[in-house]
Amino acid sequence: MTALLLTRRLRPMDLYLVDAVLALAVGGFLCPYAALESPLHGGVREPLWVSVLVGMALGLPLAVRRRWPITVAFVISAGTTGALVTGVVPNFAAAAPAFAIGLSFYTVATSTATRRSVLSAAGCLALVSVGLVLTAGDLWSRTGAVVYATVMIAPAWLIGWLLRERRALAARQSDHLVRQAATEERLRVARELHDVVAHTLSLIVVKAAVANHVAEADPREAGAALRVIEETSRNALTDVRRVLGVLRAGTTPYAPTPGLDELPALARQAAIGGVDVRLDVRREEAVGAVPESVGLAVYRIVQEAVTNVVKHAAPAACHAMVTVTPAEVRVEVTDDGRRPVLVGGEGHGLIGMRERVALHGGEFCAGPRSDGGFAVTASLPYRVAA
Repeated sequence: MTALLLTRRLRPMDLYLVDAVLALAVGGFLCPYAALESPLHGGVREPLWVSVLVGMALGLPLAVRRRWPITVAFVISAGTTGALVTGVVPNFAAAAPAFAIGLSFYTVATSTATRRSVLSAAGCLALVSVGLVLTAGDLWSRTGAVVYATVMIAPAWLIGWLLRERRALAARQSDHLVRQAATEERLRVARELHDVVAHTLSLIVVKAAVANHVAEADPREAGAALRVIEETSRNALTDVRRVLGVLRAGTTPYAPTPGLDELPALARQAAIGGVDVRLDVRREEAVGAVPESVGLAVYRIVQEAVTNVVKHAAPAACHAMVTVTPAEVRVEVTDDGRRPVLVGGEGHGLIGMRERVALHGGEFCAGPRSDGGFAVTASLPYRVAA
């Protein structure tokens, strides 16, 4: 049973079982043994049953110290004081009941608020000090009796208080980590949804406008535009399901996470919105697989940059260059600016791109070019696992 208790986390029932065994050891052996000691200078020796009864009264309350910590501490302290004053426990044997009091002090410190714990411990310590002072003689002076009681009992309370503070600090740190993780996850999902929705809706709006414009004059072109809208909507629905699927434990994503290999398809989609995207992906020699998180970040940055061209500068020509090196991935997306770019501070798209780059410790820059158009540049460093 001992091995079982030491190899797994103790349940409340296990803790009460440990307390019961401890109470039997202290109340059935240690404290009765101290009560059976004879006084130094003779005196009346109490009957055996009294010594055993007093010893058990000092130790057995430890069995319920977790349920009523302050009550148990006062009961043991008062019993010890009475045993010392009546001589049932000689003052030279006070270490045994002091052990029981120390355990109760430890429990008070670990389970009670600091202010209440200090007041309770001070009251119990005063009771025990009274008993030692009243029996002071050849062993110690009255001052020495108080010091003895403090040295024997106070460290147990201090250890319990330090443990309680450490647990409280660990709990606060754990709560902070949980909140931070929740915030980061919320931002990640928000970025993913924004990139998916903004990109697809921009294409849908463009093709819907075309379909509406030529609906009567050229029904076949209108039908083609509607088919593009249908295909784009299906792809968007798959992406949204994939993003939401990762939030549910035990579910399988509807599609793999997009990365560098999906960039050509992204360029073809942009052409539907009136943007001629020239994609140039360069890989240096001896470059292995790029981490999935970096590949997704590059894909979303290119996607958002191209989407901004579709929304603000189409029809336009866009050049997206991705350079993969063994240490980083560099992204540069520029357009020729055939239409004026509307710049009114950073929108959610630029903020999302900047956050993605910051998560990888890279650098990001976005702004109008001197010769017209707009440029987005980013570098995302990474390490390949050995």
